[in-house]
Amino acid sequence: MRSLFFFLAASAAAYAQNEAPKVTGPVPATADSHPFLAANQNLDPLDLSKVGYVEEEFLISGTANVYDWAADGSLKTKWNNAPYTTRILVRRPADAARFNGTVVVELPNTARRFDWTMLWGYVHNYVTDSGAAWVGITMPGAIQGLKKFNPARYAAVSFANPNPSEACPSVGRGGNGPADVEDGLRWDAITQVGALLKNGNLPGLKAQRVFLTTQGADAITYAEDIQPRAKVYDGFVIKSPGGATRISRCSAQPPQKELHSVGVPVIGVLTQGEVVASQPFLREDSDSPADRFRLYEIAGAAHIDAAPYIALPTVADQNTAGQAQGTPQWPFNARCEPEIPLQQFPLQSYILNGAFANLDAWVRNGTAPPHAERIAVKDGKVALDESGNGLGGVRSPYVDVPTATYFTTAPGPGTCRELGYDVKFDWARLDAMYGNYKKYSAKVAQSIDRMAKERYITEADAKRMRAELIGSSR
Repeated sequence: MRSLFFFLAASAAAYAQNEAPKVTGPVPATADSHPFLAANQNLDPLDLSKVGYVEEEFLISGTANVYDWAADGSLKTKWNNAPYTTRILVRRPADAARFNGTVVVELPNTARRFDWTMLWGYVHNYVTDSGAAWVGITMPGAIQGLKKFNPARYAAVSFANPNPSEACPSVGRGGNGPADVEDGLRWDAITQVGALLKNGNLPGLKAQRVFLTTQGADAITYAEDIQPRAKVYDGFVIKSPGGATRISRCSAQPPQKELHSVGVPVIGVLTQGEVVASQPFLREDSDSPADRFRLYEIAGAAHIDAAPYIALPTVADQNTAGQAQGTPQWPFNARCEPEIPLQQFPLQSYILNGAFANLDAWVRNGTAPPHAERIAVKDGKVALDESGNGLGGVRSPYVDVPTATYFTTAPGPGTCRELGYDVKFDWARLDAMYGNYKKYSAKVAQSIDRMAKERYITEADAKRMRAELIGSSR
């Protein structure tokens, strides 16, 4: 962990992250103007009212610092109190009495240059099953998309560079030339939104616990470098944990290392398809009060499946904000070779939902999550069982009572290497393995019961898994 000496000695001006931002809204939705990425405007539209939820959009305005690395590896303030305005989407129980006190705060993915709430796609069932709230914070990389989508609605949104004429010192540090946007302002904005939620400054929502989540590097950087001094978030669920990202536009890429000593519980969720590439970042579980950590590696799962893509905006909204890729059924510009369908495989959703439930219990009452076996790696490859599925990791009926081999990468260009597909067993093989459907169903039910008992999945997801695999909700 980088030295905290700077923060102990910092002046009051350096604590912009603790100042309360201004809240504007909720911004009304009308026939001519709706929030970008509204739940009912996703590729798979969701009517939140049917699950007792409401959605609201707010603009959040404040001041933030820009940071850089000092020579000793500690964090220093490069620029104080630069103004910013972001927007947040809030999804919460319509009945305040149903709110369970937990808010899941997501940092949307900006790979497509607009907000893409991947984790909502995975864990929306956890949120609505449990009575939690969800908040998505627009990051600097999505500003251009918002302004294209609705210039009037999002005119105020800005992470303006306080030093726009600055040229970065070398290639690989955010580009050499001047820039209008400073992505380093996002860290204090994230802190301020978390504090705002805890202080009850949004109507109908005062959080008792605030968890931060996203896929990858932004959550690692925040947990490692901002959380130890900000102390706002109560825990983290990080999908695909790996290396950290730059702290500001012109800063150097930080050393790639394991995440330690965040001060609050952290649960990482990794798939079989990511394990080999993630070896430099993998670490042991810990119950040390300052270093509470779990890692769940999901046997049989690829890096990505269909779940996050349901949380993309409609094709029309994508085209207004930028440019849609592919079709709703295959949201990519290039096909794999041979062609495969986008994998409808809910296992990541089930394990991520379980991770949030376990994090909530860990923070709320000190109930530590289970420890999971790691996926076996031999000679630089995942070790496979006789069915061609990974050994070790978080086990499920998909790999313990298999009806297919689950491949975690596909041949072809671009995203194909991150996509999974399955090859179903023929009837002769299934008959040799299980004899009859009754015996198969009993083994599946036993595997699901074990997962629920050991708390890798929620009881609600255990019912969903039974219904999916054996046609029973018991």
